[in-house]
Amino acid sequence: MSRTVSANITLSLDGFAAGPDGDMSWLIETALHEQCAAGFAGWYRGVDTAILGRTNYEGFHGFWPAVADDPAADERSRAFSRWFDAVEKVVVSRTLDEATWTNARVVRDLGATVRELRDGEGGTAAVLSSVSVIRALLAADLLDELRITRVPAVLGEGLPFLDGPLPRSTWALEAVQTIPTGAVVSVLRRR
Repeated sequence: MSRTVSANITLSLDGFAAGPDGDMSWLIETALHEQCAAGFAGWYRGVDTAILGRTNYEGFHGFWPAVADDPAADERSRAFSRWFDAVEKVVVSRTLDEATWTNARVVRDLGATVRELRDGEGGTAAVLSSVSVIRALLAADLLDELRITRVPAVLGEGLPFLDGPLPRSTWALEAVQTIPTGAVVSVLRRR
């Protein structure tokens, strides 16, 4: 049996993963809501390989390692920080030569790497919000599961999630959860 390749992304109603200049303020209320945070924690605990684009890797590496020992951080954030430090991290980049975070490695060929991960042993291999990586996996037909949190905000511009043509695919709705902020979390499985 092959490993599942999953992706998690938060989007605005009009399909943006970030607002202008990388603004993420529109998703904070939902991301911090107890129901959303608990659902995300349940998902990532089954992940033993995190796949990141360079931008997300650098952003996460600049923030999360310090949270594990921060007494001001809540326990859920400290647990995520410890998990993130320990999990295997695959960083997809054309410009980085090395990744200095614990258990991190840089790869150039996303498709070959994901095929290798799928054929290997372990839990879920997951993309954490890296739009370019998710798009590339959709284009290569290498994504098995997609977790989309749709936040009730219209941004008008920013980083679009689906930008350009992709091959046709069909997905089945596995689960849906409504968050009291008005957001909807959909878990889709590739047919």
